[in-house]
Amino acid sequence: MKCISIDLDGTLLNSRQEISEENKKALKELKEKRYEVILNTGRIYTDVMKIKAIQNMDLPIICLNGSVLYSKTGELLYEVTIPISMYKEIFSILKKLGVRILVYTNYGAFPSTLPPLHHKSKEELDILFQDYNYDEVLKKDNLKVYKLIALVQLEELDKIEAVKKALGNKSSISMASSFPNNVEITSNDAQKGKALLRYQQMFDLSFEEIFAFGDGGNDLTQFEVATTSVAMGNAPLNIQQKADLLTKTNDEDGFSYAVRHLLNLIKIKNDRYNQEVDNVKS
Repeated sequence: MKCISIDLDGTLLNSRQEISEENKKALKELKEKRYEVILNTGRIYTDVMKIKAIQNMDLPIICLNGSVLYSKTGELLYEVTIPISMYKEIFSILKKLGVRILVYTNYGAFPSTLPPLHHKSKEELDILFQDYNYDEVLKKDNLKVYKLIALVQLEELDKIEAVKKALGNKSSISMASSFPNNVEITSNDAQKGKALLRYQQMFDLSFEEIFAFGDGGNDLTQFEVATTSVAMGNAPLNIQQKADLLTKTNDEDGFSYAVRHLLNLIKIKNDRYNQEVDNVKS
């Protein structure tokens, strides 16, 4: 059995947060050929299911950088959390560093998930974060913390390095960046690559090949366990250099192009690609 592990933002989704018709066709044909297709994202499950095209795909979904796995029918299969004591320690450090903080829990994300923030102004973000009372999060019964995100403005990237340095000695956590201006913090057992291997073990599957698609730092662990890793054309240079193949951008149907032309996983049905150069890495 062959496994296809696909990141969402910047990979399967275009810049309008949509799955293009070409990518939809590719997913459908991969499923018909009985590839094990898995969505592997940093998003929370509710944000994933807001994407209309995904609602009827019946795919297993690895969320929050490997913290949570949902079945094809939306059943929670496993979860990996950050202990509350460690959460408090990390939160205190992030507060002192003056970064914005998103907290992902079994009650949702506070004060927001990441996707709705992408187009907000600095002033709107300041209001949202300055007024939020994080103490209310800890009052929730049976609280489980899956992930924290440290978020800054693009002109404050030095703070991202400060976060990585301040937390770098904590072996129980994992850090990765889905965008240059954030750090995503999870349990060290919650990584996209580890989640793929865990999925394989849970269902007693034997993946003869794993094809991993991504564009961000949180995709590197799935690149590490993949037989073949594919970086998007819109990925930062350091991510492209870690991949085995480079495809087109997420706004150029890069996922579909890769599975049809670079990997030859499904038969080419659309002649519009036949005029294009097969290897866009050069």
